[in-house]
Amino acid sequence: MPITSRLASEHVAASYPLAPLAWEVGFTRDPSIAPAEFVPASVPGAVQLDWARAKGLPDYTVGSNFRQFRFAEDVYWVYRARLDLPQAGKGERVYFYCGGVDYRFQVYLQGELCHDQEGMFTPFEIDLTGRARPGDEISVVIFPAPKATPSPEDRTQARLSNKPPVSYGWDWHPRLIPCGIWQETGLQRRPARHFRAVDFRYRLSDDLTSADLDVRIETSDPGAGAAITAYRLLDPEGKEVVSSERPEARLEGVRLWWPNGEGEPELYTLEVLLDGAVVHARKVGFRRVRLVMHEGAWDEPARFPKSRSRPPVTLEVNGRTVFARGSNWVCPEIFPGIIDEGVYRPLLELAKGAHFNLLRTWGGAIINKEAFYEICDELGLMVWTEFHLACNLYEGEPSYLRVLEQEAASTIRRVRQHPSLAFWCGGNELFNVWSGMTDQSLPLRLLNKLTYELDRDTPFIPTAPLDGMGHGDYRFRDEHGREPHQIFASASNTAYSEFGCPGPSDVEYLKTFIPEAELFPPRKGAAWEAHHGFGAWNMDPGSWLCQATIEHYFGPQRTLEELVARGQLLQCEGYKFIFEEARRQKPVCAMALNWCFNEPWPSAANNNLISWPHRPKPAYHAVKAACRPALASARAPKFGWKSGEEFRADLFVLNDAPEPVASGTLEARVVIAGRAVARVSWQFPELAARRNEKGPTLSFLLPRFEGDTFQLELAVADRPALDSSYTFAFASVAERRKPAPGERFLNG
Repeated sequence: MPITSRLASEHVAASYPLAPLAWEVGFTRDPSIAPAEFVPASVPGAVQLDWARAKGLPDYTVGSNFRQFRFAEDVYWVYRARLDLPQAGKGERVYFYCGGVDYRFQVYLQGELCHDQEGMFTPFEIDLTGRARPGDEISVVIFPAPKATPSPEDRTQARLSNKPPVSYGWDWHPRLIPCGIWQETGLQRRPARHFRAVDFRYRLSDDLTSADLDVRIETSDPGAGAAITAYRLLDPEGKEVVSSERPEARLEGVRLWWPNGEGEPELYTLEVLLDGAVVHARKVGFRRVRLVMHEGAWDEPARFPKSRSRPPVTLEVNGRTVFARGSNWVCPEIFPGIIDEGVYRPLLELAKGAHFNLLRTWGGAIINKEAFYEICDELGLMVWTEFHLACNLYEGEPSYLRVLEQEAASTIRRVRQHPSLAFWCGGNELFNVWSGMTDQSLPLRLLNKLTYELDRDTPFIPTAPLDGMGHGDYRFRDEHGREPHQIFASASNTAYSEFGCPGPSDVEYLKTFIPEAELFPPRKGAAWEAHHGFGAWNMDPGSWLCQATIEHYFGPQRTLEELVARGQLLQCEGYKFIFEEARRQKPVCAMALNWCFNEPWPSAANNNLISWPHRPKPAYHAVKAACRPALASARAPKFGWKSGEEFRADLFVLNDAPEPVASGTLEARVVIAGRAVARVSWQFPELAARRNEKGPTLSFLLPRFEGDTFQLELAVADRPALDSSYTFAFASVAERRKPAPGERFLNG
């Protein structure tokens, strides 16, 4: 008979010491036959990393080495360990606890099946007390990666499972499907009557000054007599402000959790007591987040017959409308088992440093670990959390829905207690033609039901984009010759939840994963293509490297350094324009989130701001400047100019801050070859909180001059923190020519 097991929580894992086991792993193509060889395994981790370490395989991040693991997705992997059981005292019990296995697996004790599960986001535990002896073998058998069809080998293979589809291959992620025990796992000795989980709920008063608490504590509580449970709440300085043995209590004088740039992300400490002893502690915060209609939203559509207006996507936090500045977060590693606080923290601190207040955790990747949300709580980063669905038609077969309900419920119960959680989303691009899902799709109806039942006060949207929201464009220059300056200035979206401008990685970084013989000139079919420089997406012939676009503005590139510098310039200027343009479109527009922030491995070129693992590209600093809460800004109609054209730029002061911006003097000047050749001055008035102001237009007839670029500089007297600068290209290669005899150029 199978040994009874039960689902566990991450709370119990964090509350009692977890003793690791000495694991080894091997693979077999027939589950009835044991692996021929086992190698030492690191847990948490991934079988591919264990096998590579044992066999001396080359670094999977270099060249095309990732292809060495293609076999791993189609075999059964078997972990095994001998139980070094801790000595249980009187009234104690011993458990095998596992935070998660990727993806479909069975657990055996001495060859007897004791747990069978599909799904990587739901922890489990097995009570070993009286059932196992020291030296017994425990094994975890992981099935081959689920595939809806044998071919084609792409993301559609994941459409019948709850495994994140990104690892099946994306334009920024190689086809490398992780497998293994990816969360903390080991043996735990617990009192017979022990803490299992806590559910922290509250409801803020209308004026946001007090909170009605509802704190439910779950215990094992075997045998006679109920456990005596209580909790206490400590304020951010550690002073006790609530103590109760009943679930309900009231907190007066609430100090609110605010997102980055809006105030302090105040965190309280919740301590759980069992029979008088503290058994668990965690950080909690108080905030109210809503998705609301933007100003004037009900005016459209204006004519009858009239249906609903565009769905609400404007964030209201603690009663205050907040413009969302941020990015799309993707998996920071290919193998989720090696992600920990040390991986998350440098990236999230960079996000805060860029003045971001919202990260969209993209639905094609994993649900992030607890450390991710804890750091976001601390830093004031709101999290738009998507479930693990993306770009597929998830048809909703009963077996699929059963696992989806299990995985989503586990996720909601864990994540809902974090103040950084802004809202839930069913997944990425599910209403698009390549997915074909609708409001009536059963997986989305189920997710709506679960979020309502388990986390009613947190908003939910079925997918992104919704009507009114924009995904794309992802190029600096499209097939019609349009630049971001035309594409986004002519748009009118409620949110730009994905947009991109690609750019190459730094030269020294490229040298770490592209063989020297392949570095320059870049070419298809080699490491440049394996790392997304070519063939990653059906767009510019150069794909994310976009050589044709670079050459349009600057001509053929003579060195790798020249190619990288000019490609990065396009990425910087494109991103600056889009972020600032989205802000200029308030209040209709409420969000600007670029695609994407980070990456899971080295890319030769990509839309990302941060190279793996946490190396900022120049575009990061450009976006950081564009996301300052207040700044001087300019809207030019294009990036590429030529002599004889009238250069124009509309001037603005943008303010997303909760405080007003004092009046001042803004000077704009065009700088060519180091000389200021045109100026305009503007006395702008005081700007109210979260309001912009439009000023005059600078115009100037461009002369002929030597050089590829010129600048527009904006300076606010005595307030350099508001200053901005922009670079433009002078003459595309098709228009560039040598001067005629006697013709003079402006050359400084």
